Amino acid sequence: MEPRASGCLTSTLTLAAKTIQAWWRGTLVRRTLLTAALNAWIIQCWWRQTLATTLKLKRMEALCRMARETRACVTIQSWFRMLQVRRRYRRLRYATHIIQVSWRWYNCHTRGYFEGSYEITGDKLSLRLDIFLGSQVCRISDCISLPIKN
Repeated sequence: MEPRASGCLTSTLTLAAKTIQAWWRGTLVRRTLLTAALNAWIIQCWWRQTLATTLKLKRMEALCRMARETRACVTIQSWFRMLQVRRRYRRLRYATHIIQVSWRWYNCHTRGYFEGSYEITGDKLSLRLDIFLGSQVCRISDCISLPIKN
């Protein structure tokens, strides 16, 4: 019985050794696959972060470009509006000038106006007046002595 028991014992030991080796190999394979999966996951996370950063930079660049274009459009529009307002102001100013000149001419010819000058020399006042009534001119020149008390 002993040879049989030793043969049975060796086959049991061999079977146990094969079972342990299979378990160990499975553990190594699972550990390798887990490490590979974790490394792949880390690379994927890094890649997603890189893509997100790139997308963010592109969006910021597009936003800056749009802001520059909008600012340029607003500048051009304000310049154009300024030219329109300036042109309208000049037209109104010219129209005002024409109306004032016409009114002054009309006033001068219908109501008249006068201009004058004076000069004081010693105790005398020299006076010169020009009165304009339409197309008629009346000139008055006079020298008046001033009473000066000593």
